[in-house]
Formats: sequence, C-alpha cells, structure tokens
Amino acid sequence: MELYALVIYDITDDGLRNDIAAFLKAQGLMRIQKSAFIGPTTPGNLRNIEAGVRRLIRGFSNVNVQIYLLTHACFNSRIIIGDLRYEEGEEGGIIT
Repeated sequence: MELYALVIYDITDDGLRNDIAAFLKAQGLMRIQKSAFIGPTTPGNLRNIEAGVRRLIRGFSNVNVQIYLLTHACFNSRIIIGDLRYEEGEEGGIIT
C-alpha cells in the first residue's frame, strides 16, 4: 500500500523552523504550504521523520509538529481550493 506523510507545524523560532524545513526536504517531502510538507513514505521512513523531528525540537518550547499518515486513496481524495503553491525551485508539482 502506498503511503504519504503529511507534516504540519507551528514553530515561532526562525532557526528551528528552517532546520525542520530542511530536514523534511532531505527526507524527500515537498513543501505544499509554508508550514506543511507531504511526500511518499514507508513505515521505516516515517519512524526516521518522527525521530529526526523529536531530536530537532528537543529543548525548545512552544513547538507544535503534527505528522499524519495518509493512504494513497486519502491523498487522492483531498480537496484543493485555490492555487497550488510550491517552494521556489520545487520541480514536478504535486505528487499524484
């Protein structure tokens, strides 16, 4: 079964926010909004994402990171209102 990881976050510290974004990109996720990343994943990769985020936020307060596991069917049933926007330099657009 094809799985997707959706990661959303609310982080006030600029440095930490940038570190989280860079980490998620390195894990193969694509930015779909300023504080939201999505991409295909495996159970092992999902554990790596969780462990990496936990390591990065250690010692910080006022941090909220949520990770959702989506099936391909759930991902394809999403409703998009408005324009899809990607981080500058992203290639290929949204995963289908």
